[in-house]
Amino acid sequence: MSIVENAIYRNGTKVESPDSLEETYSLLQRVVDQPAENPSGEDTVLAWIGLYRPSATEIDSLAQHFGLHELAVEDAVQAHQRPKMERYGQTLFTVIRPAVYQDETETVEIGEIHIFTGPNFVITIRHSESSGVGRVRKRVEADSELLCFGPDGVLYALLDQIVDDYFPVLSGLENDIDEIEDGLFAGESSVSQRIYELAREINDFHRGVAPLSAVMQRYFAGFGKYGTPEELQHRLRDVLDHVIQVSGKLESMRSSLTDAMSLDSTLTTARQNESAMVQNDQMKKISSWAAILFAPSIVGSIYGMNFKDMPELEWAYGYPMSLGLMVLVGLVLYVVFKRKDWL
Repeated sequence: MSIVENAIYRNGTKVESPDSLEETYSLLQRVVDQPAENPSGEDTVLAWIGLYRPSATEIDSLAQHFGLHELAVEDAVQAHQRPKMERYGQTLFTVIRPAVYQDETETVEIGEIHIFTGPNFVITIRHSESSGVGRVRKRVEADSELLCFGPDGVLYALLDQIVDDYFPVLSGLENDIDEIEDGLFAGESSVSQRIYELAREINDFHRGVAPLSAVMQRYFAGFGKYGTPEELQHRLRDVLDHVIQVSGKLESMRSSLTDAMSLDSTLTTARQNESAMVQNDQMKKISSWAAILFAPSIVGSIYGMNFKDMPELEWAYGYPMSLGLMVLVGLVLYVVFKRKDWL
């Protein structure tokens, strides 16, 4: 079985901890049929079933017992869904994407949670290793008011925790951007690849956050119709404010990375131009010295031909004159190249 944690609550207190789905169904019905201890007060009975990557058979069992819509069940089996809230009769199907920043690898891990909420049940199906669902369960068990709100109270707690967990991820991404900015001006060769990888992570994270704003606003439109308590409405609107804040920061980060890409391109071009100029100066020096050394070789090659009728071959001052001519040509070329800043 893929059940991670399973409990039945009544009026904010855990009353049963079933070990299987079949036991959950029978115990839930038994608790519902039992008369409330305080008949004059509001009686809230809630089963919260937490699953981790359940099989198709398990999801079919839940669908048959709680009357889950086949389209929502198909999405829950396939996973890889966008954030959304879809209502099927009395059942609300919610998909939300939790995120965790991994310090060891400096990457963002995006998860996925599917939540079914009905009249007296909450089903959480997670498709990632870390999701924060366990922390939410401890929180609501310590806060009977949230459990007394029923399934909507649990849904609020899940949304609130997952959105709050976005902020440490933002801090990690901000540190990565700061490191990239330092690397840009330090001339690190790997900074271009890091910018691309971080931009892809932020885009994935943004796709998991951006739709939440519109999704939650559509959910708010049904507050009056479905009798959502006023206090819970205030809390849900606070979650929406945090979603908008996270989305705005992600947009700012995307803009910063776009600027970093442009700056990296500019700096890379500048370094290439500087390198080309250095190579050009070196080529000038090499060419200048080659010309200076080539001039004496011309003189030496002419007088090294040893033809019988060449002039100056028997001249007493021919040898010192040829040496002087070599030095003179070299000096003239050196002065010319020096004036042209080639040397």
